[in-house]
Amino acid sequence: MSATTETKSVLKGGEFLVKETSSQNVFIKDEISEEQKMFAQTASDFVANRIVPNDKKIEKQEPGLTQQLMLESGELGLLGASVPEEFGGMGVDVCTDTVINEEIGTAHSFAASYAAHTGIGTLPILYFGTTEQKQKYLAGLSSGEIKAAYCLTEPGSGSDALGAKAKAVLSEDGKHYILNGQKMWITNAGFADIFTVFAKIDGEKFTGFIVDAKSEGISLGSEEDKLGIKGSSTRQVFFNNVKVPVENLLGEIGKGHKIAFNVLNIGRYKLAVLNLGGSKKTISVSTKYANERIQFNVPISSFGAIKHKLAEMAIRTYACESATYRTGGLIDDMIANLSAKGTDKVQAKLIAAEEYSIECAILKVFGSEVLAYVVDEAVQVFGGTGFSEEYPVARAYRDARISRIFEGTNEINRLLAVGMLVKKAMKGEVDLFTPAMAVQKELMSVPDFSTADSDDFFAAEKKALQNAKKAILMTAGAAVQKFMQNLDKEQEVMMNISDMLIELFVCESTLLRTEKLISVRGEAAAILQIDMTKTYISDALERINLSGKHAIASFNDGDTLRIMLMGLKRFTKYDSYNTIAARRRVADKLIEENEYCF
Repeated sequence: MSATTETKSVLKGGEFLVKETSSQNVFIKDEISEEQKMFAQTASDFVANRIVPNDKKIEKQEPGLTQQLMLESGELGLLGASVPEEFGGMGVDVCTDTVINEEIGTAHSFAASYAAHTGIGTLPILYFGTTEQKQKYLAGLSSGEIKAAYCLTEPGSGSDALGAKAKAVLSEDGKHYILNGQKMWITNAGFADIFTVFAKIDGEKFTGFIVDAKSEGISLGSEEDKLGIKGSSTRQVFFNNVKVPVENLLGEIGKGHKIAFNVLNIGRYKLAVLNLGGSKKTISVSTKYANERIQFNVPISSFGAIKHKLAEMAIRTYACESATYRTGGLIDDMIANLSAKGTDKVQAKLIAAEEYSIECAILKVFGSEVLAYVVDEAVQVFGGTGFSEEYPVARAYRDARISRIFEGTNEINRLLAVGMLVKKAMKGEVDLFTPAMAVQKELMSVPDFSTADSDDFFAAEKKALQNAKKAILMTAGAAVQKFMQNLDKEQEVMMNISDMLIELFVCESTLLRTEKLISVRGEAAAILQIDMTKTYISDALERINLSGKHAIASFNDGDTLRIMLMGLKRFTKYDSYNTIAARRRVADKLIEENEYCF
């Protein structure tokens, strides 16, 4: 496990852009403990034995079934895995919770119900509840006896959460808040026992409340007829003069945004994990089909075009896994450091999640888009049968679409990643300005034609990523200089910079993971991981270059544009690599194992 009793030096959130990391300091999926493997196996067995046989019933929302399955998962300790033992949970660390959620990610609609309950349903009370509120609710939430839903979105406030119109007014006797309003897209609304509801006290102070779902004045809309995750309950919730006891106020008056935004950090991380599990399952399903489908007297898995698809699906998933577990390890390490200094563990987790909010936003975007790519290519591998609901990939395709929307749209998360990084720099929390100025000076100097250290196996890749950091610093630095406090209005530029940032973090995480694998297993045993790493970096640098071009050309011209484009080309240079041969080798291993095997 990544967390230790000793404090260790860990990167701050966003510092990956300006500092180097040793591969020995990153947590990788390949080194999970036996205990963590047992947790993963418990979750995997639960999905195989209880979810898969009931798939069709879940999709049709058979009355009481999801509630029963939630109870069963609670009995196994899955619902309360991250809840402290003192409140009825298992108290596991982030990386252990990650291996559990990765397995749950294969459970389609049930995964949405599970995630809404364990994440945004439970965490507001865990992080912001009073001792009495925690004692009253957390044990039941951990066992599944209490089911939770999270009421934030309204017809007029989606990404703009603070634009909510729901209103709460203190009663004349001071014993209740009278709640009025409408919420929509509420997962688990059909069977939830409690709602975490956000409303403005007196129409002004955005505040959280714990609301008994059986309270008089609460009514529900009909189940939404959704594109995907059809087996999850999604309904509107209406509050008409609902009496909420004053002791059910959650957190501080007017500080509801702290609850909403901080809970979303962990939610975004967990969504990436769920998407990772879904990607792996879909790759396995696609590989099996490609091996079984005969055309022109041979399995279609023998065709180069199909091999390319299977390999690229696996490469992006391996990269996603690398970045995800790296971030989980960072969060666990910070929790351990804070706990060693006397910080309460629950509070330490909240602080750590906020510290790595940039990485969580990156993972949300990347994980959901990897899954989108994987399920799309899966339909293509299946061909005409992929378009039929009789085969599994049609549902996977539909179910995956929501991942780019909830927990903040990918557009919002892209903007947040860059916006939060700039704010950290402005506050002096991360020094971006010194290295950015150094890059500007380097642009005007003679290019560095030196070769990489030949004694380091990944020397060329490390130098390429160091230069990629310069490309981002150059682009972002020039944008900040040009637009100053109005940068947030230049959304296209921010999105381009964000794409560069995402690719860098994923590339570096993948490289560090593979380097650590080589140190443990040896080069020969990690040869396919080396193929995947070099292939991903080769393609990613092209994408970084293109995003940089779009951004730079939008606010420069003349000699300045020419110099910056020359610098961008210099900073995204990477020796050519035979990616076709590499993908064939990766695909051949998948085909041989008949499943995702990395």
